Amino acid sequence: MEQQPAPHNNTARPQQPVLFLPHGGGPCFFMDWPDTWDHMGAYLRAVAATLPRRPDGIVVMSSHWETGVPTVTSGAHPALIYDYSGFPPHTYQLRYPAAGSPELAAQVCALLDKVGIPNAQDPDRGFDHGVFIPFMLAFPQADIPIVELSLQRDLNAAMEIRIGAALQPLRAQNVLIVGTGMTYHNLHHFMGQNPQSNAVSREFDTWLTHAVESPPDIRTEALTRWTHAPGARICHPRPEHLLPLMFAAGAAGTDRGVRDYSDTVMGKALSGFRFG
Repeated sequence: MEQQPAPHNNTARPQQPVLFLPHGGGPCFFMDWPDTWDHMGAYLRAVAATLPRRPDGIVVMSSHWETGVPTVTSGAHPALIYDYSGFPPHTYQLRYPAAGSPELAAQVCALLDKVGIPNAQDPDRGFDHGVFIPFMLAFPQADIPIVELSLQRDLNAAMEIRIGAALQPLRAQNVLIVGTGMTYHNLHHFMGQNPQSNAVSREFDTWLTHAVESPPDIRTEALTRWTHAPGARICHPRPEHLLPLMFAAGAAGTDRGVRDYSDTVMGKALSGFRFG
């Protein structure tokens, strides 16, 4: 009998999409916070069922790890980093025992090397809450190896798009590429229930959705120049929660984007996006 190729080499099968997932506020899905995060939680729990098949691995960029050059977690068994504060004790006992993948980490670095992007591996880095909190809902079995990729400290949108584009070949190898963050992240206004900032969040969210859903060349130009969007710096005084979306858009290549999650949380418009 003719031997069949391994699933991760079978390019005849549909490639994985690219996702930008909202990760909520701290460990919000595991607290008594009635109604506030329910819609987002339901969206995250439905993610796996939308994929063409179970991924062989996941490469994820979170908004909670910044380095000088793109750096990947390369340990086989990353720990969890409880990088939030002031929450109930039980939220520091959450567990998500997903494996790492030194092999996938090496492949990420090789793809970055290929396009001349300096990079590094960190065998000791664990998964921050921008990874394990949403993934506890999206992939609750914790049975898919994960490699986390850092943001760059200079927070340059064009570079994050370029990094994502370099990793696009992984999609055809049954690797899911994910960015996690929030499309609105001004904590002062978030907690303040300011009606004016609520309106600004809706205006920015409308612009962002139009940008993501535009043809890929227009999308790239718009996202690179995101600071020119209405209310951009009010919604993101510092853009670390937005830039994983740029990474995802880069990995999408010529695939069109679509908003597949839309919500209002504490008065602020929030979205999630899918490419391909």
